[in-house]
Amino acid sequence: MSLFGTNTGFGSGGTGVFGSTTTDSHNPMKDVEVTSPPDDSISCLAFSPPTMPGNFLIGGSWANDVRCWEVQDNGQTVPKAQQMHTGPVLDVCWSDDGSKVFTASCDKTAKMWDLNSNQTIQIAQHEGPIRTIHWIKAPNYSCVMTGSWDKTLKFWDTRSPNPMMSLQMPERCYCADVVYPMAVVATAERGLIVYQLENQPSEFRRIESPLKHQHRCVAIFKDKQSKPTGFALGSIEGRVAIHYINPPNPAKDNFTFKCHRSNGTNTATPQDIYAVNAISFHPVHGTLATVGSDGRFSFWDKDARTKLKTSEQLDQPITACCFNNNGNIFAYASSYDWSKGHEYYNPQKKNYIFLRNAAEELKPRNKK
Repeated sequence: MSLFGTNTGFGSGGTGVFGSTTTDSHNPMKDVEVTSPPDDSISCLAFSPPTMPGNFLIGGSWANDVRCWEVQDNGQTVPKAQQMHTGPVLDVCWSDDGSKVFTASCDKTAKMWDLNSNQTIQIAQHEGPIRTIHWIKAPNYSCVMTGSWDKTLKFWDTRSPNPMMSLQMPERCYCADVVYPMAVVATAERGLIVYQLENQPSEFRRIESPLKHQHRCVAIFKDKQSKPTGFALGSIEGRVAIHYINPPNPAKDNFTFKCHRSNGTNTATPQDIYAVNAISFHPVHGTLATVGSDGRFSFWDKDARTKLKTSEQLDQPITACCFNNNGNIFAYASSYDWSKGHEYYNPQKKNYIFLRNAAEELKPRNKK
């Protein structure tokens, strides 16, 4: 029986894998700790695609490194390899066959890491730090899309030093997501652009932001036919917008909800409001996870418009999250995000990546 199977008590409290039942503020949910986490804040996480047997996790960090772990069925993690950039790594992604990992860095380059040979080569160059990187697999082409603070979105075929295409954006790229044939990019100054990727990438529509504060994270969701149909957008003001591209009834179908806030609705005390650092959709159920600077993760059902679960509070912000390809594992990273400035930075504090069994907790409320 595998530990990430559907009916184990993995990660559900009680005695954790590491024995003691005492409340531990760095791991209050008693989830599995990934061994040898990075030595500085963790910026991004990505699990291997379904084409690969087993589960491999990639994590990038502000220590300029990107690491790969094998996650075994019993929950143990085995560090496999690591590679370096010359600046913080801001984003990572996998090729669809799982043979390559792509990394984007503040050193203004993106690299392709061949996991079989453990070699890396530079595949992209920008005038500024590269904030996002995504693999695009279309019927007639495949390429890597990079979004940068130099206000360009570039597409690379990995073999040429020059991009196949470069698209100008109104502002710096802050976050992006790709589910073929759709890409969405959120920029500084609350810019929001949807691209279509069929035949060749092109701008499809600019959208007025449903949020009033700086964009922080974005994730595309699919309809029942597995076609990308909209996105969830998170801001620094503890709020997420659910936005459909072509809804039957925009005023009714599109909505926003508050999250990652403290003190509830008590108006006597001011509410602490935290950034939504990452959003990830469950690959099977279509429910979503958000993680925030408040040190909590929450699971939501956007169709029933309900919260499914909120975690206990960790002693650090949660900076990144992702699901594995079958949705049984939820990975989340705990590290300082500098949201409270340098005076709250404690170099003694370790960074952690936790793994949780996500098979049951993300099932929708009302199964249609």
